[in-house]
Amino acid sequence: MKKGLASESGFCEMEGSSAEEELERRSKFLHSLIQKKKKDKNDVVVVEQKQQQQQQLSDDVLKKIRVRASDMPLPLQNHAFKISRALLDSMASPKVDSKRLALSLKKEFDSTYGPAWHCIVGTSFGSYVTHSLGGFLYFSIDKVYVLLFKTAVQPL
Repeated sequence: MKKGLASESGFCEMEGSSAEEELERRSKFLHSLIQKKKKDKNDVVVVEQKQQQQQQLSDDVLKKIRVRASDMPLPLQNHAFKISRALLDSMASPKVDSKRLALSLKKEFDSTYGPAWHCIVGTSFGSYVTHSLGGFLYFSIDKVYVLLFKTAVQPL
């Protein structure tokens, strides 16, 4: 077994080629740590960029949306906003197909959150409705107004 001797600089000197091997081993280890740190830093940057892109998409979806009245939980509101934005963006003509938007929102909410959802879409309408607690949303998106509400269903 080879022994090291303490030197004035604080390093151990190894006999023969084992000192060179130890330095090489440590050098490779430090190099791998540096490479790992660089990779981790790059991974963090990529994740941050993806989060910024998702936030930008979310901001674009919410652009031009104004809640007029609501007692609906935020996740349900955001669901309604995303569906509405996607449908309005998919309509080829500049004229809004109010019936299509209303039907799509109603069907989506009925299938996702249970019956009975009602939806009114247009640029000018009046209403006075009774709704279930937590099931009312009145908002505008672009120049279209949407009233979405849930009523209790009584079994026959």
